[in-house]
Amino acid sequence: MDDSCRIALYARVSSQRQAEEATIQSQVVALEQRIAAEQLRLDSERRFLDDGFSGATLQRPALERLRDLIHAGGVERLYVHSPDRLARKFVHQAVLLEEFAKRHVEVVFLNQPPADASAEGNLLLQMQGMIAEYERAKILERTRRGRRFNARQGRVSVLGHAPYGYRYITKHAGDGEARYDVVRDEARVVRDLFRWVGFEGLSLGQAARRLTARHVPTRTGAASWNRATVRGLLLNPAYAGEAHWGKTRLETRSPHARPRRGQPDVPRRDKVARPTPRSEREIIAVPALISKELFAAAAERLADNRRRQRPAEASFLLSGLLVCGQCGSAFCGRRHRRHGKTHVYYRCLGTDRYRHGGDALCASAAVAAVCEDDIWTDACALLQDPERLRQELQRRQQASPAAPTDAASLRTSIAGLKRQLGRLRDMYEMGYLDKADFQSRAQRAQARLAREERAYADQRQARQHAQEQHALLTDFEHFAQQMKTGLQHADFRTKRKILGLLIKRIEVQDDQMHIVYKVQPRPFAPSPTGGGLHYRLRCVRSGARGPQ
Repeated sequence: MDDSCRIALYARVSSQRQAEEATIQSQVVALEQRIAAEQLRLDSERRFLDDGFSGATLQRPALERLRDLIHAGGVERLYVHSPDRLARKFVHQAVLLEEFAKRHVEVVFLNQPPADASAEGNLLLQMQGMIAEYERAKILERTRRGRRFNARQGRVSVLGHAPYGYRYITKHAGDGEARYDVVRDEARVVRDLFRWVGFEGLSLGQAARRLTARHVPTRTGAASWNRATVRGLLLNPAYAGEAHWGKTRLETRSPHARPRRGQPDVPRRDKVARPTPRSEREIIAVPALISKELFAAAAERLADNRRRQRPAEASFLLSGLLVCGQCGSAFCGRRHRRHGKTHVYYRCLGTDRYRHGGDALCASAAVAAVCEDDIWTDACALLQDPERLRQELQRRQQASPAAPTDAASLRTSIAGLKRQLGRLRDMYEMGYLDKADFQSRAQRAQARLAREERAYADQRQARQHAQEQHALLTDFEHFAQQMKTGLQHADFRTKRKILGLLIKRIEVQDDQMHIVYKVQPRPFAPSPTGGGLHYRLRCVRSGARGPQ
Protein backbone atom coordinates (compact mmCIF):
# COMPACT_ATOMS: atom_id res chain seq x y z
CA MET A 1 0.00 0.00 0.00
CA ASP A 2 1.04 3.60 -0.62
CA ASP A 3 2.38 5.26 2.53
CA SER A 4 3.36 8.53 0.88
CA CYS A 5 -0.13 10.09 1.03
CA ARG A 6 -1.23 11.34 4.42
CA ILE A 7 -4.95 10.56 4.63
CA ALA A 8 -7.71 10.84 7.27
CA LEU A 9 -11.39 10.07 7.56
CA TYR A 10 -14.23 11.88 9.28
CA ALA A 11 -17.62 10.44 10.34
CA ARG A 12 -20.49 11.82 12.40
CA VAL A 13 -23.95 10.91 13.71
CA SER A 14 -26.36 13.45 15.14
CA SER A 15 -28.12 11.75 18.06
CA GLN A 16 -26.75 10.02 21.11
CA ARG A 17 -29.06 7.11 20.34
CA GLN A 18 -27.41 6.61 16.94
CA ALA A 19 -24.03 6.70 18.64
CA GLU A 20 -25.06 4.06 21.18
CA GLU A 21 -26.41 1.84 18.39
CA ALA A 22 -23.03 2.06 16.61
CA THR A 23 -24.61 3.58 13.50
CA ILE A 24 -21.42 5.50 12.93
CA GLN A 25 -19.54 2.24 12.36
CA SER A 26 -21.34 1.73 9.05
CA GLN A 27 -19.82 4.99 7.79
CA VAL A 28 -16.37 3.99 9.05
CA VAL A 29 -16.57 0.59 7.32
CA ALA A 30 -17.57 2.16 3.99
CA LEU A 31 -14.76 4.71 4.24
CA GLU A 32 -12.15 2.08 5.11
CA GLN A 33 -13.25 -0.08 2.19
CA ARG A 34 -12.81 2.88 -0.17
CA ILE A 35 -9.36 3.60 1.28
CA ALA A 36 -8.34 -0.06 0.94
CA ALA A 37 -9.60 -0.13 -2.64
CA GLU A 38 -7.30 2.76 -3.45
CA GLN A 39 -4.39 0.89 -1.80
CA LEU A 40 -3.81 3.51 0.89
CA ARG A 41 -2.97 3.00 4.57
CA LEU A 42 -4.93 4.73 7.34
CA ASP A 43 -3.44 5.17 10.79
CA SER A 44 -5.81 4.61 13.73
CA GLU A 45 -5.13 8.08 15.17
CA ARG A 46 -6.39 9.65 11.92
CA ARG A 47 -9.97 8.43 12.44
CA PHE A 48 -11.98 11.47 13.54
CA LEU A 49 -15.41 10.44 14.88
CA ASP A 50 -18.08 12.70 16.39
CA ASP A 51 -20.54 10.40 18.16
CA GLY A 52 -23.83 12.13 18.92
CA PHE A 53 -22.97 15.68 17.83
CA SER A 54 -25.23 17.82 15.70
CA GLY A 55 -24.10 18.78 12.23
CA ALA A 56 -25.78 22.18 12.56
CA THR A 57 -22.78 23.53 14.47
CA LEU A 58 -19.02 23.58 13.85
CA GLN A 59 -18.21 23.11 17.54
CA ARG A 60 -17.46 19.39 17.51
CA PRO A 61 -14.47 17.79 19.30
CA ALA A 62 -13.30 15.52 16.48
CA LEU A 63 -13.84 18.20 13.85
CA GLU A 64 -11.79 20.66 15.91
CA ARG A 65 -8.89 18.19 16.11
CA LEU A 66 -9.14 17.49 12.38
CA ARG A 67 -9.03 21.19 11.52
CA ASP A 68 -5.99 21.67 13.76
CA LEU A 69 -4.20 18.78 12.05
CA ILE A 70 -5.05 20.11 8.58
CA HIS A 71 -3.83 23.58 9.57
CA ALA A 72 -0.51 22.01 10.60
CA GLY A 73 -0.23 20.29 7.20
CA GLY A 74 -0.78 16.77 8.47
CA VAL A 75 -3.48 15.75 5.96
CA GLU A 76 -3.40 15.56 2.18
CA ARG A 77 -6.65 13.70 1.51
CA LEU A 78 -9.82 13.54 3.63
CA TYR A 79 -12.52 10.89 3.21
CA VAL A 80 -16.11 11.74 4.24
CA HIS A 81 -19.22 9.70 3.59
CA SER A 82 -21.34 12.63 2.33
CA PRO A 83 -21.36 16.46 2.56
CA ASP A 84 -24.11 16.46 5.19
CA ARG A 85 -21.84 14.39 7.48
CA LEU A 86 -19.30 17.20 7.26
CA ALA A 87 -21.90 19.92 7.99
CA ARG A 88 -25.66 20.28 7.79
CA LYS A 89 -25.65 23.92 6.75
CA PHE A 90 -24.46 25.02 3.34
CA VAL A 91 -22.58 28.00 4.78
CA HIS A 92 -20.63 25.72 7.12
CA GLN A 93 -19.83 23.34 4.26
CA ALA A 94 -18.50 26.20 2.18
CA VAL A 95 -16.34 27.47 5.06
CA LEU A 96 -14.81 24.05 5.71
CA LEU A 97 -14.19 23.22 2.07
CA GLU A 98 -12.57 26.59 1.49
CA GLU A 99 -10.41 26.12 4.58
CA PHE A 100 -9.34 22.65 3.41
CA ALA A 101 -8.63 23.88 -0.10
CA LYS A 102 -6.26 26.56 1.22
CA ARG A 103 -4.21 23.79 2.82
CA HIS A 104 -4.29 21.74 -0.39
CA VAL A 105 -6.41 18.97 1.11
CA GLU A 106 -8.40 16.83 -1.32
CA VAL A 107 -11.87 16.00 0.05
CA VAL A 108 -13.41 12.72 -1.17
CA PHE A 109 -17.16 12.10 -0.70
CA LEU A 110 -18.30 8.50 -1.16
CA ASN A 111 -21.84 9.24 -2.31
CA GLN A 112 -20.85 11.33 -5.35
CA PRO A 113 -18.29 11.15 -8.13
CA PRO A 114 -15.00 12.99 -7.63
CA ALA A 115 -15.40 16.69 -8.26
CA ASP A 116 -12.84 18.39 -10.42
CA ALA A 117 -11.42 21.84 -9.80
CA SER A 118 -13.60 23.44 -12.48
CA ALA A 119 -16.29 25.98 -11.79
CA GLU A 120 -18.96 23.46 -12.85
CA GLY A 121 -17.74 20.87 -10.30
CA ASN A 122 -17.73 23.41 -7.49
CA LEU A 123 -21.18 24.63 -8.50
CA LEU A 124 -22.54 21.07 -8.42
CA LEU A 125 -21.15 20.50 -4.95
CA GLN A 126 -22.60 23.79 -3.66
CA MET A 127 -26.00 23.05 -5.17
CA GLN A 128 -26.04 19.63 -3.51
CA GLY A 129 -25.26 21.26 -0.16
CA MET A 130 -28.03 23.84 -0.58
CA ILE A 131 -30.54 21.18 -1.62
CA ALA A 132 -29.58 18.98 1.34
CA GLU A 133 -30.10 21.87 3.76
CA TYR A 134 -33.43 22.74 2.13
CA GLU A 135 -34.61 19.12 2.27
CA ARG A 136 -33.64 18.83 5.92
CA ALA A 137 -35.67 21.93 6.79
CA LYS A 138 -38.67 20.64 4.82
CA ILE A 139 -38.47 17.20 6.43
CA LEU A 140 -38.38 18.74 9.90
CA GLU A 141 -41.36 20.98 9.13
CA ARG A 142 -43.43 18.15 7.62
CA THR A 143 -42.61 15.93 10.56
CA ARG A 144 -43.56 18.61 13.06
CA ARG A 145 -46.86 19.39 11.35
CA GLY A 146 -47.72 15.70 11.00
CA ARG A 147 -46.98 14.98 14.65
CA ARG A 148 -49.02 17.97 15.82
CA PHE A 149 -51.95 16.86 13.67
CA ASN A 150 -51.80 13.37 15.17
CA ALA A 151 -51.54 14.86 18.66
CA ARG A 152 -54.69 16.91 18.05
CA GLN A 153 -56.43 13.72 17.03
CA GLY A 154 -55.49 12.23 20.42
CA ARG A 155 -53.13 9.56 19.06
CA VAL A 156 -50.70 8.17 21.58
CA SER A 157 -48.24 7.21 18.82
CA VAL A 158 -46.81 10.77 18.74
CA LEU A 159 -45.56 10.36 22.32
CA GLY A 160 -43.30 7.48 21.29
CA HIS A 161 -42.73 6.09 24.79
CA ALA A 162 -44.54 5.65 28.09
CA PRO A 163 -43.54 7.06 31.50
CA TYR A 164 -43.11 5.02 34.66
CA GLY A 165 -46.38 3.26 35.48
CA TYR A 166 -47.33 2.57 31.85
CA ARG A 167 -46.25 0.29 29.04
CA TYR A 168 -46.19 1.65 25.49
CA ILE A 169 -48.04 -0.58 23.01
CA THR A 170 -47.03 0.08 19.41
CA LYS A 171 -49.41 0.26 16.46
CA HIS A 172 -48.40 -3.19 15.31
CA ALA A 173 -49.01 -4.77 18.71
CA GLY A 174 -52.15 -2.71 19.35
CA ASP A 175 -54.07 -3.63 16.16
CA GLY A 176 -53.24 -0.43 14.32
CA GLU A 177 -53.58 2.00 17.25
CA ALA A 178 -50.88 2.78 19.80
CA ARG A 179 -51.89 3.04 23.44
CA TYR A 180 -50.72 3.09 27.06
CA ASP A 181 -51.26 -0.01 29.19
CA VAL A 182 -51.09 0.31 32.96
CA VAL A 183 -48.30 -1.63 34.69
CA ARG A 184 -49.91 -2.67 37.97
CA ASP A 185 -46.74 -2.75 40.12
CA GLU A 186 -45.47 0.60 38.90
CA ALA A 187 -48.92 2.21 39.05
CA ARG A 188 -49.17 1.31 42.71
CA VAL A 189 -45.82 3.03 43.35
CA VAL A 190 -47.04 6.15 41.53
CA ARG A 191 -50.22 6.33 43.65
CA ASP A 192 -48.23 5.91 46.85
CA LEU A 193 -45.78 8.61 45.78
CA PHE A 194 -48.52 11.16 45.12
CA ARG A 195 -50.22 10.37 48.42
CA TRP A 196 -46.96 10.74 50.33
CA VAL A 197 -46.30 14.19 48.88
CA GLY A 198 -49.86 15.48 48.42
CA PHE A 199 -51.39 14.24 51.70
CA GLU A 200 -48.50 13.48 54.06
CA GLY A 201 -46.38 16.42 52.91
CA LEU A 202 -43.13 14.52 52.27
CA SER A 203 -40.29 16.31 50.53
CA LEU A 204 -38.62 14.99 47.39
CA GLY A 205 -35.69 13.65 49.37
CA GLN A 206 -37.93 11.92 51.92
CA ALA A 207 -40.03 10.31 49.17
CA ALA A 208 -36.91 9.12 47.34
CA ARG A 209 -35.46 7.62 50.51
CA ARG A 210 -38.73 5.86 51.31
CA LEU A 211 -38.84 4.26 47.85
CA THR A 212 -35.23 3.17 48.20
CA ALA A 213 -35.85 1.74 51.68
CA ARG A 214 -38.76 -0.32 50.33
CA HIS A 215 -36.46 -1.80 47.65
CA VAL A 216 -38.63 -0.50 44.80
CA PRO A 217 -36.59 -0.60 41.55
CA THR A 218 -36.66 2.28 39.10
CA ARG A 219 -37.68 1.92 35.46
CA THR A 220 -34.06 1.21 34.57
CA GLY A 221 -33.70 -1.32 37.39
CA ALA A 222 -31.63 0.88 39.70
CA ALA A 223 -31.95 0.24 43.42
CA SER A 224 -31.90 3.89 44.56
CA TRP A 225 -34.13 6.83 43.61
CA ASN A 226 -33.05 10.44 43.30
CA ARG A 227 -34.93 13.69 43.73
CA ALA A 228 -34.90 14.57 40.02
CA THR A 229 -36.64 11.31 39.08
CA VAL A 230 -39.26 11.72 41.81
CA ARG A 231 -39.91 15.33 40.80
CA GLY A 232 -40.33 14.32 37.15
CA LEU A 233 -42.97 11.78 38.14
CA LEU A 234 -44.87 14.23 40.34
CA LEU A 235 -44.99 16.87 37.61
CA ASN A 236 -46.07 14.53 34.80
CA PRO A 237 -49.74 15.31 33.96
CA ALA A 238 -50.16 11.92 32.25
CA TYR A 239 -50.85 10.33 35.64
CA ALA A 240 -53.98 12.48 35.94
CA GLY A 241 -55.17 11.25 32.52
CA GLU A 242 -53.74 14.05 30.32
CA ALA A 243 -50.47 13.44 28.50
CA HIS A 244 -48.98 16.62 27.04
CA TRP A 245 -47.32 16.71 23.63
CA GLY A 246 -44.98 19.60 22.83
CA LYS A 247 -43.89 20.32 26.40
CA THR A 248 -40.51 21.62 25.21
CA ARG A 249 -39.03 23.34 22.18
CA LEU A 250 -35.45 23.65 20.95
CA GLU A 251 -33.91 27.08 21.45
CA THR A 252 -30.42 28.45 20.88
CA ARG A 253 -28.04 27.60 23.69
CA SER A 254 -26.82 30.47 25.83
CA PRO A 255 -23.31 31.45 24.68
CA HIS A 256 -22.12 31.83 28.29
CA ALA A 257 -23.43 28.51 29.60
CA ARG A 258 -20.68 26.49 31.27
CA PRO A 259 -20.48 22.75 30.55
CA ARG A 260 -21.48 20.36 33.30
CA ARG A 261 -18.80 18.63 35.33
CA GLY A 262 -17.59 15.54 33.51
CA GLN A 263 -19.07 16.66 30.19
CA PRO A 264 -16.95 17.65 27.17
CA ASP A 265 -16.02 21.29 26.78
CA VAL A 266 -17.80 21.40 23.44
CA PRO A 267 -21.62 21.03 23.67
CA ARG A 268 -23.14 18.20 21.66
CA ARG A 269 -25.85 20.48 20.29
CA ASP A 270 -26.12 24.19 19.69
CA LYS A 271 -29.74 24.15 20.92
CA VAL A 272 -31.31 23.14 24.22
CA ALA A 273 -34.87 22.18 25.21
CA ARG A 274 -36.94 24.87 26.91
CA PRO A 275 -40.46 24.46 28.41
CA THR A 276 -43.32 25.73 26.29
CA PRO A 277 -46.42 27.56 27.57
CA ARG A 278 -49.33 25.33 28.44
CA SER A 279 -51.44 26.96 25.72
CA GLU A 280 -49.07 25.65 23.01
CA ARG A 281 -49.30 22.02 24.09
CA GLU A 282 -51.63 19.32 22.82
CA ILE A 283 -53.44 17.14 25.37
CA ILE A 284 -53.83 13.41 24.71
CA ALA A 285 -56.12 11.29 26.87
CA VAL A 286 -54.43 8.32 28.58
CA PRO A 287 -55.52 6.02 31.44
CA ALA A 288 -55.47 7.98 34.72
CA LEU A 289 -53.66 6.57 37.74
CA ILE A 290 -54.64 9.31 40.21
CA SER A 291 -57.30 11.98 40.51
CA LYS A 292 -56.75 15.53 39.30
CA GLU A 293 -57.25 16.79 42.84
CA LEU A 294 -54.39 14.64 44.14
CA PHE A 295 -52.16 15.75 41.25
CA ALA A 296 -52.91 19.40 42.03
CA ALA A 297 -52.25 18.84 45.74
CA ALA A 298 -48.83 17.31 45.04
CA ALA A 299 -47.92 20.11 42.62
CA GLU A 300 -48.97 22.72 45.16
CA ARG A 301 -46.89 21.04 47.84
CA LEU A 302 -43.83 21.00 45.58
CA ALA A 303 -44.31 24.69 44.80
CA ASP A 304 -44.59 25.53 48.49
CA ASN A 305 -41.48 23.52 49.35
CA ARG A 306 -39.52 25.20 46.57
CA ARG A 307 -40.68 28.69 47.49
CA ARG A 308 -40.25 28.35 51.24
CA GLN A 309 -37.43 25.78 51.29
CA ARG A 310 -39.07 23.72 54.01
CA PRO A 311 -36.43 21.67 55.85
CA ALA A 312 -37.01 18.01 56.61
CA GLU A 313 -36.01 18.44 60.28
CA ALA A 314 -36.65 22.03 61.35
CA SER A 315 -35.32 23.46 64.60
CA PHE A 316 -38.00 26.20 64.75
CA LEU A 317 -41.69 25.56 65.28
CA LEU A 318 -42.96 27.76 62.45
CA SER A 319 -40.24 27.07 59.85
CA GLY A 320 -41.76 26.72 56.39
CA LEU A 321 -45.11 28.18 57.45
CA LEU A 322 -44.45 31.90 57.89
CA VAL A 323 -44.67 33.87 54.62
CA CYS A 324 -44.14 37.59 54.09
CA GLY A 325 -47.30 39.29 52.89
CA GLN A 326 -45.33 41.99 51.05
CA CYS A 327 -42.73 40.12 48.99
CA GLY A 328 -43.83 36.48 49.37
CA SER A 329 -40.51 35.35 50.85
CA ALA A 330 -40.28 32.94 53.75
CA PHE A 331 -39.68 34.00 57.33
CA CYS A 332 -36.62 32.13 58.59
CA GLY A 333 -36.01 31.33 62.25
CA ARG A 334 -32.91 32.79 63.93
CA ARG A 335 -31.32 32.74 67.37
CA HIS A 336 -29.73 35.80 68.94
CA ARG A 337 -27.79 35.96 72.20
CA ARG A 338 -28.14 39.10 74.25
CA HIS A 339 -27.06 39.64 77.87
CA GLY A 340 -26.38 35.93 78.27
CA LYS A 341 -29.82 34.85 77.03
CA THR A 342 -30.84 33.29 73.72
CA HIS A 343 -33.71 34.98 71.91
CA VAL A 344 -35.59 33.34 69.03
CA TYR A 345 -37.16 35.40 66.24
CA TYR A 346 -38.21 35.09 62.60
CA ARG A 347 -37.04 37.41 59.85
CA CYS A 348 -38.04 37.81 56.19
CA LEU A 349 -35.50 36.55 53.66
CA GLY A 350 -36.56 39.39 51.37
CA THR A 351 -34.71 41.82 53.63
CA ASP A 352 -31.36 40.21 52.79
CA ARG A 353 -29.63 42.43 50.27
CA TYR A 354 -27.02 39.83 49.32
CA ARG A 355 -29.74 37.43 48.17
CA HIS A 356 -31.23 39.87 45.67
CA GLY A 357 -28.32 41.61 43.98
CA GLY A 358 -27.75 44.26 46.64
CA ASP A 359 -31.34 45.52 46.91
CA ALA A 360 -33.77 44.26 49.55
CA LEU A 361 -37.22 43.23 48.36
CA CYS A 362 -39.01 44.61 51.41
CA ALA A 363 -38.41 46.10 54.85
CA SER A 364 -40.54 43.79 56.99
CA ALA A 365 -39.56 43.77 60.66
CA ALA A 366 -38.67 40.60 62.52
CA VAL A 367 -41.32 38.67 64.43
CA ALA A 368 -40.79 37.59 68.02
CA ALA A 369 -41.04 33.93 68.99
CA VAL A 370 -43.97 34.61 71.34
CA CYS A 371 -46.22 34.23 68.29
CA GLU A 372 -45.53 30.49 68.42
CA ASP A 373 -47.62 30.16 71.58
CA ASP A 374 -50.51 32.14 70.06
CA ILE A 375 -50.55 30.05 66.88
CA TRP A 376 -50.30 26.76 68.79
CA THR A 377 -53.15 27.82 71.10
CA ASP A 378 -55.32 28.67 68.10
CA ALA A 379 -54.52 25.32 66.42
CA CYS A 380 -55.41 23.49 69.64
CA ALA A 381 -58.75 25.27 69.70
CA LEU A 382 -59.41 24.00 66.18
CA LEU A 383 -58.43 20.44 67.11
CA GLN A 384 -60.91 20.52 69.97
CA ASP A 385 -63.81 21.21 67.60
CA PRO A 386 -65.08 17.68 66.88
CA GLU A 387 -67.45 18.61 64.06
CA ARG A 388 -64.80 20.36 61.95
CA LEU A 389 -62.35 17.50 62.41
CA ARG A 390 -65.02 14.96 61.55
CA GLN A 391 -65.70 16.70 58.22
CA GLU A 392 -61.98 16.86 57.39
CA LEU A 393 -61.39 13.17 58.13
CA GLN A 394 -64.39 12.21 56.02
CA ARG A 395 -63.08 14.34 53.14
CA ARG A 396 -59.65 12.67 53.28
CA GLN A 397 -61.19 9.24 53.53
CA GLN A 398 -63.18 9.90 50.36
CA ALA A 399 -60.15 11.35 48.56
CA SER A 400 -58.00 8.28 49.30
CA PRO A 401 -60.32 5.26 49.42
CA ALA A 402 -59.15 1.70 49.87
CA ALA A 403 -58.79 -0.41 46.71
CA PRO A 404 -60.34 -3.87 47.34
CA THR A 405 -60.08 -4.83 43.68
CA ASP A 406 -56.36 -4.09 43.76
CA ALA A 407 -55.98 -6.28 46.85
CA ALA A 408 -57.84 -9.11 45.12
CA SER A 409 -55.59 -8.86 42.07
CA LEU A 410 -52.56 -8.93 44.35
CA ARG A 411 -53.73 -12.16 45.97
CA THR A 412 -54.29 -13.68 42.52
CA SER A 413 -50.85 -12.55 41.35
CA ILE A 414 -49.14 -13.93 44.46
CA ALA A 415 -50.82 -17.30 44.02
CA GLY A 416 -49.86 -17.38 40.34
CA LEU A 417 -46.22 -16.54 41.10
CA LYS A 418 -46.03 -19.32 43.67
CA ARG A 419 -47.41 -21.78 41.11
CA GLN A 420 -44.88 -20.49 38.57
CA LEU A 421 -42.01 -21.14 40.98
CA GLY A 422 -43.32 -24.66 41.58
CA ARG A 423 -43.47 -25.37 37.86
CA LEU A 424 -39.92 -24.05 37.40
CA ARG A 425 -38.64 -26.40 40.09
CA ASP A 426 -40.45 -29.33 38.46
CA MET A 427 -39.02 -28.48 35.03
CA TYR A 428 -35.51 -28.22 36.52
CA GLU A 429 -35.81 -31.54 38.34
CA MET A 430 -37.08 -33.25 35.17
CA GLY A 431 -34.18 -31.87 33.12
CA TYR A 432 -36.15 -29.47 30.89
CA LEU A 433 -34.16 -26.48 32.21
CA ASP A 434 -30.45 -26.14 32.80
CA LYS A 435 -29.17 -24.68 36.05
CA ALA A 436 -28.33 -21.19 34.74
CA ASP A 437 -31.71 -20.74 33.05
CA PHE A 438 -33.55 -22.03 36.10
CA GLN A 439 -31.68 -19.72 38.48
CA SER A 440 -32.25 -16.60 36.36
CA ARG A 441 -35.97 -17.28 35.86
CA ALA A 442 -36.47 -18.26 39.48
CA GLN A 443 -34.72 -15.13 40.74
CA ARG A 444 -36.96 -12.90 38.61
CA ALA A 445 -40.08 -14.68 39.84
CA GLN A 446 -38.94 -14.54 43.48
CA ALA A 447 -38.13 -10.83 43.23
CA ARG A 448 -41.55 -10.09 41.79
CA LEU A 449 -43.18 -12.30 44.44
CA ALA A 450 -41.41 -10.36 47.17
CA ARG A 451 -42.64 -7.05 45.72
CA GLU A 452 -46.21 -8.34 45.45
CA GLU A 453 -46.16 -9.62 49.03
CA ARG A 454 -44.85 -6.27 50.30
CA ALA A 455 -47.54 -4.46 48.34
CA TYR A 456 -50.19 -6.79 49.73
CA ALA A 457 -48.92 -6.13 53.25
CA ASP A 458 -49.17 -2.39 52.58
CA GLN A 459 -52.71 -2.89 51.32
CA ARG A 460 -53.64 -4.75 54.51
CA GLN A 461 -52.11 -1.97 56.58
CA ALA A 462 -54.06 0.64 54.58
CA ARG A 463 -57.31 -1.27 55.11
CA GLN A 464 -56.57 -1.56 58.80
CA HIS A 465 -55.91 2.19 58.93
CA ALA A 466 -59.23 2.82 57.13
CA GLN A 467 -61.04 0.62 59.65
CA GLU A 468 -59.42 2.47 62.51
CA GLN A 469 -60.41 5.76 60.94
CA HIS A 470 -63.98 4.54 60.53
CA ALA A 471 -64.04 3.50 64.18
CA LEU A 472 -62.64 6.90 65.06
CA LEU A 473 -65.46 8.64 63.21
CA THR A 474 -68.10 6.56 64.97
CA ASP A 475 -66.73 7.47 68.41
CA PHE A 476 -65.37 10.90 67.61
CA GLU A 477 -66.43 12.65 70.81
CA HIS A 478 -64.25 10.28 72.83
CA PHE A 479 -61.33 11.00 70.49
CA ALA A 480 -61.87 14.75 70.89
CA GLN A 481 -61.74 14.40 74.65
CA GLN A 482 -58.45 12.48 74.36
CA MET A 483 -57.16 15.19 72.04
CA LYS A 484 -57.80 17.86 74.66
CA THR A 485 -55.68 16.09 77.27
CA GLY A 486 -52.96 14.93 74.84
CA LEU A 487 -52.24 18.37 73.36
CA GLN A 488 -51.21 19.72 76.73
CA HIS A 489 -48.17 17.41 76.79
CA ALA A 490 -47.20 17.47 73.10
CA ASP A 491 -43.47 17.68 72.39
CA PHE A 492 -41.76 19.79 69.72
CA ARG A 493 -41.91 17.19 66.92
CA THR A 494 -45.59 16.48 67.59
CA LYS A 495 -46.39 20.18 67.46
CA ARG A 496 -44.48 20.54 64.17
CA LYS A 497 -46.37 17.65 62.61
CA ILE A 498 -49.78 18.87 63.78
CA LEU A 499 -49.18 22.42 62.54
CA GLY A 500 -47.96 21.12 59.19
CA LEU A 501 -51.11 19.02 58.77
CA LEU A 502 -53.50 21.82 59.75
CA ILE A 503 -51.94 25.04 58.46
CA LYS A 504 -51.34 25.86 54.82
CA ARG A 505 -49.45 29.11 55.43
CA ILE A 506 -49.20 32.03 57.85
CA GLU A 507 -49.03 35.42 56.14
CA VAL A 508 -47.21 38.16 58.03
CA GLN A 509 -48.20 41.68 57.02
CA ASP A 510 -47.91 44.91 58.96
CA ASP A 511 -49.00 44.18 62.52
CA GLN A 512 -51.14 41.12 61.81
CA MET A 513 -50.78 37.43 61.03
CA HIS A 514 -53.23 35.67 58.72
CA ILE A 515 -53.45 31.92 59.37
CA VAL A 516 -54.69 30.01 56.33
CA TYR A 517 -55.94 26.59 57.51
CA LYS A 518 -56.38 23.50 55.37
CA VAL A 519 -59.53 22.44 57.22
CA GLN A 520 -62.74 24.44 57.30
CA PRO A 521 -63.18 25.87 60.81
CA ARG A 522 -66.56 27.46 61.34
CA PRO A 523 -65.59 30.73 63.05
CA PHE A 524 -63.19 31.81 60.31
CA ALA A 525 -63.83 33.94 57.25
CA PRO A 526 -62.94 32.80 53.68
CA SER A 527 -59.50 33.81 52.51
CA PRO A 528 -59.50 36.57 49.86
CA THR A 529 -56.81 34.65 47.98
CA GLY A 530 -58.96 31.54 47.80
CA GLY A 531 -56.43 29.23 49.44
CA GLY A 532 -58.27 28.21 52.56
CA LEU A 533 -59.58 29.84 55.74
CA HIS A 534 -58.38 33.08 57.24
CA TYR A 535 -57.82 33.83 60.90
CA ARG A 536 -56.12 36.94 62.22
CA LEU A 537 -53.71 37.26 65.13
CA ARG A 538 -51.91 40.30 66.45
CA CYS A 539 -48.33 40.24 65.20
CA VAL A 540 -45.68 40.74 67.89
CA ARG A 541 -42.58 42.33 66.40
CA SER A 542 -39.09 41.59 67.66
CA GLY A 543 -36.37 44.10 68.27
CA ALA A 544 -33.68 41.64 67.19
CA ARG A 545 -32.58 41.96 63.60
CA GLY A 546 -30.08 39.84 61.73
CA PRO A 547 -27.37 41.18 59.44
CA GLN A 548 -28.72 43.17 56.52
